[in-house]
Amino acid sequence: MITKADKNATRKKRHARVRSKLAGTAARPRLNVFRSSKHIYAQLIDDVNGVTLVSASTLDKEVSLESTGNVDAAVKVGELVAKRAVEKGVKAVVFDRGGYLYHGRVKALADAARENGLEF
Repeated sequence: MITKADKNATRKKRHARVRSKLAGTAARPRLNVFRSSKHIYAQLIDDVNGVTLVSASTLDKEVSLESTGNVDAAVKVGELVAKRAVEKGVKAVVFDRGGYLYHGRVKALADAARENGLEF
């Protein structure tokens, strides 16, 4: 039987492996995704300066939904993070899926961000 802790440990190992090869800069920040059972979070991070440029999550006031842990919520967060990034003048990003499989909520967030002006 695989427990939730085992799955998260595997995800963290996968994320560390990906992060060793992937970094964001001021010109092309890293779009990081974190997903919990109830919420989803996205950040644009400049790893060179160690600064978060833009962030969005289902906890933001602009995202008003009944359920925050589903694909619809991920789409809203993707749209919001892309709009905020474009306002700051960021178009190109490096996508960091956080060790999660590119499926479901992570894919929905990425597709929504692409449709609203981000390139990756």
